[in-house]
Amino acid sequence: MMNYRLLVDVVVAIHAAYVGFVVFGLIAILVGRAMSWRWVRNPVFRILHLAAIGFVCAESIVGIDCPLTTLENGLRLAGGQNGYGSDFIAYWLDRLIFYDFPPRVFTIIYLAFGMLVLSTLWLVPIRIGPFLSSPTNR
Repeated sequence: MMNYRLLVDVVVAIHAAYVGFVVFGLIAILVGRAMSWRWVRNPVFRILHLAAIGFVCAESIVGIDCPLTTLENGLRLAGGQNGYGSDFIAYWLDRLIFYDFPPRVFTIIYLAFGMLVLSTLWLVPIRIGPFLSSPTNR
């Protein structure tokens, strides 16, 4: 028999890492600008970061559940556990603040966060080329 709890834990860890990348990536970009960290202007990092929040915004606008949430729920149900009643972020925010927001609130939050990430492209522009070696690319 498959160990569904282990698979659920792996999916939750991946999901948490994804959320962490989006949230802490933005913090790193803003702090990196203030601290003149050149790596926060790395085009690969910045494009992946923008794509990560862009995907969340797109799925929220379209009204589909996150694939990781769907996978986790399926694994939980297959293992005899209960699934979430809402998406991953809504579930954990509900657990933290004990309030269930309507889905549109999360759509607004995702879009606002996405716009903030998009604005960092202007505030902290991507540097193409020798961004790690030139002290003038700050």
